[in-house]
Amino acid sequence: MTTSGVPFEVDPAITELMACWTDEQLIDRMGIKITDWDPERLVGTMPVAHNRQYFGLLHGGASAVLAETLGSVAAWQWSMPDKVPLGVELSCSHHRSATDGEVTGVCTPLHRGRTVATFEIRIRDEQERPICTARLTCLLCPPA
Repeated sequence: MTTSGVPFEVDPAITELMACWTDEQLIDRMGIKITDWDPERLVGTMPVAHNRQYFGLLHGGASAVLAETLGSVAAWQWSMPDKVPLGVELSCSHHRSATDGEVTGVCTPLHRGRTVATFEIRIRDEQERPICTARLTCLLCPPA
């Protein structure tokens, strides 16, 4: 992920590592933007356009990408610089489809420990209707 969209201070060594793949970030291709962050809540948006499946609906995999991105960034902020979060389980329940506009994901912690962190991500459309509810668990590992 490019550091331009991250709303917190990033260690220079991590910034250097991230720069290796600057032009290959899925977050940029999906149009995901982190819009708000505090220790108890991380918010991000994603456009429906360019993230659709064959029938013109928001692709369920796109919702999963948004959920994993928000959960991973929240885990990263919780655990860095001592630990690196690695997603080990993601579950998504898709409630309804989105056909246009933007969806917003709100990520909140369910558990933040020394070795495991779990987050809930609720994705809604512009009318505040539920699109997807996801849960991400990350293993918090020492940096390599």
